[in-house]
Amino acid sequence: MNYVFLKACRGEKISYTPVWIMRQAGRYLKQYQKIRGKVDFLTLCKTPELAAEVTIQPIDALGVDAAILFSDILIPVEAMGMKLEFFEKKGPVLNPPIRNEASIKKLSVPNPEEDMNFVLETIKILRRELNGKVPLIGFSGAPFTMATYMIEGGTSKNFLQTKRMIFQTPDLYASLMDKVTQTVIEYLRSQIKAGAQAVQLFDTWAGVLSPGDYKKFALPYVKRVIDNIKTQNSKLKTQKLTPASPPLSKGGKGGFSSQESVPIIYFVGECAGLLEEIKTCGADVIGIDWRINIDDAVKRLGSNFSVQGNLDPCALFLPKEEIERRVKDILNRASSARGHIFNLGHGILPETPVENAAAMVEAVHKLSRRR
Repeated sequence: MNYVFLKACRGEKISYTPVWIMRQAGRYLKQYQKIRGKVDFLTLCKTPELAAEVTIQPIDALGVDAAILFSDILIPVEAMGMKLEFFEKKGPVLNPPIRNEASIKKLSVPNPEEDMNFVLETIKILRRELNGKVPLIGFSGAPFTMATYMIEGGTSKNFLQTKRMIFQTPDLYASLMDKVTQTVIEYLRSQIKAGAQAVQLFDTWAGVLSPGDYKKFALPYVKRVIDNIKTQNSKLKTQKLTPASPPLSKGGKGGFSSQESVPIIYFVGECAGLLEEIKTCGADVIGIDWRINIDDAVKRLGSNFSVQGNLDPCALFLPKEEIERRVKDILNRASSARGHIFNLGHGILPETPVENAAAMVEAVHKLSRRR
């Protein structure tokens, strides 16, 4: 198995820089479009065989070093009791929005094995189908980002309703966040149990908060999730390792067993103003968007983290020679980090030429091996 991604997450010595792409299973691939043309988005997410198929597509098409589960961050929100619909050119719509105590009381903390079993079945299929080719990343939205969708009823430009609840009714907000946070914890625990070998928390909208507000209203819930997952990891590490899957020590040979500690990646959109707060979150890897030079982020984060990122997704529309130049620049800037996983600074855009995405992956592998 290709363990370079997991080793980079842990800051271990690697022979080249691993690369994967946020939203790598998606609309930029013709293979995906063919399947998507037959079923709606939510049906695709909820059909394990199809979700597994589109998860694997970019592994073959691009040669990336990790697969990420095909799903959506709002799947747990629907399981909590909200009506979820997706509309072309509008995105997700959640009804009714959460604005009062009565609506929060109606929400439940779902049992993933009962209410989201299709996600767990997808993970099990993927572990069989990938057959050790690359590791599998599970994921969830982070509590604050999930809560914004629930409060706003969808996406937002200014997050007025979310901030109004935070500032005017903080107890109400805390009550909602407690339920969302426990949902995220149970969801990620179940993904790891099903076979996810790393997990990523997407805090896409946390960058709309000031540093002080992020520290008070978003970070504590992220810490609660990460602390809980790490406690689970510690319990797994104390279990007896299977003889067929010996642990991989630093500099050693072999592979990570399913009982090894699962790395946690935390990504915040527009993270530049929050790095001093983010570095207290407890994650193993911090995702960096493209609005800051990655070497500046490394300096501010310190030596306790690996970093992930951070090419501008729109850079994939450049000529291939310029893509390679930008890849080289990021590799050089990230060289002082404990570990580096190359990625975009956000999800790949649907209009992206597949050949350019493949050229980026090839450039990362080629240039990092020269070191």
